[in-house]
Amino acid sequence: MTVTAPAARTPRAATLRKQEAILAEAERQFARFGFEGVSLDSIATVLDLSRQNLLYHWPSKEELYRAVLDSVMGEWMANMNAITEAEEPKAAIQSYVTAKLRFSRERPSGNAVFTREIMAGAPRYQDVLKAQVMPLLHADVERFEGWAAEGLIRRVDFTHLMFLIWSSTQAYADLAPQFALYMGKPRLEEADFEAARELITGLVWRSLEV
Repeated sequence: MTVTAPAARTPRAATLRKQEAILAEAERQFARFGFEGVSLDSIATVLDLSRQNLLYHWPSKEELYRAVLDSVMGEWMANMNAITEAEEPKAAIQSYVTAKLRFSRERPSGNAVFTREIMAGAPRYQDVLKAQVMPLLHADVERFEGWAAEGLIRRVDFTHLMFLIWSSTQAYADLAPQFALYMGKPRLEEADFEAARELITGLVWRSLEV
């Protein structure tokens, strides 16, 4: 007699909503206080959950922390194919910078968690960065090298070009409050991100024009 394994149960909507709430609050606290400054109790208290209830979804603070970073990385990496999938370099740069700045604007807490981890030397996430980000970076660099070989762009150090794009767009997440303060406003506005997009895109493209 053939025994059929029971199908995996799909989480109920209420369970998914609770997990989303836990991840959102964890992201907010990790962004503000760092890994060491957050406890499962502090997250559970804000959400009016018991510690045991939270542990049902994530068995440890480290697993919850990695889940937050997985969520951030998943959204970021969804936009990292803008270069490899583009047919010509100028459009690739425009799409990539636009996506990175939109991510900086829409998910500042997630960016802050990621930055804290990187600045600490990625002690809890280095394995994922090596396995997932490095291959995509190498693919982007190879794409630029291909365009340079075709004479479409000037050859520069394309690895450092990617670092430059990352850092300039990431600044609009990490330093947004400081930028807003200097501009005399409570927060950066859509027009500020658009101005940054035009400037960064223009500077990068002019450095590559043949």
